[in-house]
Amino acid sequence: MTESFNVREGVPGLLDRCLEWLPARLRRGVVVVPVVRLSGVIGAVTPLRPGMTLSAVARTLERAFSFRHAKAVALVINSPGGSPVQSRQIYLRIRQLAAEKSLPVLVFVEDVAASGGYMLACAGDEIFCDPSSILGSIGVVGGSFGLTELIRKVGIERRLYTAGEHKAMLDPFLPENPDDVARLKAIQRQIHDIFITLVKGSRGARLKGADDVLFTGEYWAGDTAVALGLADAIGDLRSTLRARYGEKVVTPLVAPSSGLLAGLLGRRSGGGGTLSASETAAGLPEELISALETRAIWARFGF
Repeated sequence: MTESFNVREGVPGLLDRCLEWLPARLRRGVVVVPVVRLSGVIGAVTPLRPGMTLSAVARTLERAFSFRHAKAVALVINSPGGSPVQSRQIYLRIRQLAAEKSLPVLVFVEDVAASGGYMLACAGDEIFCDPSSILGSIGVVGGSFGLTELIRKVGIERRLYTAGEHKAMLDPFLPENPDDVARLKAIQRQIHDIFITLVKGSRGARLKGADDVLFTGEYWAGDTAVALGLADAIGDLRSTLRARYGEKVVTPLVAPSSGLLAGLLGRRSGGGGTLSASETAAGLPEELISALETRAIWARFGF
């Protein structure tokens, strides 16, 4: 009998040797912590530059929480924020999955978790960050331009037809109406209150700062964020998970699935169809504007 099958070791020994050929995450007794990366601006930006949405990340999250032998799920977050609706929906889905699977969620902030990005971080039972990470910006922002003087100088006449008194509210080609601004700020306060309630419900007694410090829209570097209770500790993913679960912890990255045909046929639009060269060229101005807007969002936090 050869060494590859020794009768004396029996069937259990043979099975153990066969298991050595399995991926580490499938072996018995191995601690697994799946990792999901949540990066970029949150919300639909343009068909050519989609942002992070619930529909885009839902399947990835479900796969991560379904891993065999998982002891926790780790989220790596790097986002300057975006849509408050998509931020909250992703937050809720993470918490739903955590409750269904009885798994803790550990969040690791990279460069920034601000505004909606911090809302995502609040889905974690614990938040870790780098000393140079940016966290916070718990507020609501909206912006536009006033172009009335420009079109007057150029000699453009604005023609706008509406049904509904406030349908053209905050139109950048019309003079600013103080009543419209007041309505907008009232909506922003409502959304801000939802955000504050979510943060307080998530962080609870760990929050150390007063409301007029934490919820002004200000943001902080990692050490200060920990001191304020917005994060729990300074730490990186690899070191933290090894310290908690042992040197042999396995951390498979759960990436969005991409079909073979999608890769062969090229880039897809938001509707699922392929983009022709003419369609791509036609979308370049919109893509440029989208890129500038995305860059401006990151730039608010120094990135």
